[in-house]
Amino acid sequence: MNRHQLAEILNRHHQWLNGQIGGQRANLTFANLDGLDLVGRNLRGAKLTGARMSRCRLTDANLAEADLFGADLDHADLRGSDLGGSTLRGARLRAANFTGANLKGADLRHGSLVATESGWPVQLGRAKATDLTGAVLHRAILTDADLSHAVLHNADLTAATLINANFTKARLNGASLAGATVAGTIFSGADLIGVNLGECDMSVANITNIRVSKNPDTLGLELQRKIFEHERWIESGGRRGTRAELDGAELVRVDLRGVDLSGASLRGACLGQSALSRIRLVMADLSGANLEDANLIAADLSGANLSYACLRGADLTGCQLGPADIRDPATRRSGGRTWAANLLGTDLRQAQLCGSVLISANLTQANLEDADLDGANLTNARLPRARLPESRPSGLRSHRSHAASTAAALG
Repeated sequence: MNRHQLAEILNRHHQWLNGQIGGQRANLTFANLDGLDLVGRNLRGAKLTGARMSRCRLTDANLAEADLFGADLDHADLRGSDLGGSTLRGARLRAANFTGANLKGADLRHGSLVATESGWPVQLGRAKATDLTGAVLHRAILTDADLSHAVLHNADLTAATLINANFTKARLNGASLAGATVAGTIFSGADLIGVNLGECDMSVANITNIRVSKNPDTLGLELQRKIFEHERWIESGGRRGTRAELDGAELVRVDLRGVDLSGASLRGACLGQSALSRIRLVMADLSGANLEDANLIAADLSGANLSYACLRGADLTGCQLGPADIRDPATRRSGGRTWAANLLGTDLRQAQLCGSVLISANLTQANLEDADLDGANLTNARLPRARLPESRPSGLRSHRSHAASTAAALG
């Protein structure tokens, strides 16, 4: 769609809103509007089903009652916009900025796009949850909004108005609800692991069957000591402290955000549903570990051994899974050698790998079915017998093999 066509559609939509002759509701279904400047535009009631609107500038725009079912609004600027009563089912809203936006009564449930072919419905993929990972909803109004099953990992809902909103079975791992108003808000069955609840009165919300994190302080003195001694070991270059041996440890739903466990041994450990964003696991041994549904956003797993680990449904957005730089233990300078991450046979089904770095990673026999590899860097990755998603990122190809090793050592 060129600029003149879009201008004509918007002009007719303006006439339609004002009840003028010749007016017509804007139909921008599946249109490519990536990066456009639509600041202050009145798109009330517009049909934008499946539209590509990534990085669009929509500050102060009127999108009330608009149909944005399955639309892609990743990194869009929606500050001060009006999305009241809009349909955002199954939409991608990762890292979008909704500061001060009105989403009162918006429908943000999961859903799947359906097109018609010869009068018969054709489903375009399985039902997907509305994805608000990393979205900024500071002071946003979400009164009566339906966010059941939505994904809000690391989302900022600070001081948001969430009165009577529905977060049933929503995933808020690592999100901030500090100062949010939650009177009558439903969090039944929601994942609140690692959520910041400062100055948020949850006594007036429905919190039945919620999942909350285990703070390191509740994990037992021995485990706390191991983590403390390991961080000393890292900081001193191995001169003090002790490398953590946590093989088979039960760490389900634990909050270890920002902790440095580089080089630790976590073989067969269970870290399912844990809050692990920005954790450092450089050259750690996680072979056979269970990290299902874990939040690993921006984690550093360079050179880690994840062979036959379960990362099904894990969020690895912006994660470093490239080669680790091997340093000299004495000088701590680069020795000019690197160690590739090992994901041999790893279960990555339905994992989020948006923007992740997988340079030279060994993905032999890995299962990537339904994984999101949008923007992932797979340069020189090994992919023989890997099960790939149906829609593969451009440039995905196999490369010659690299030597693999199971050792985990830090310089």
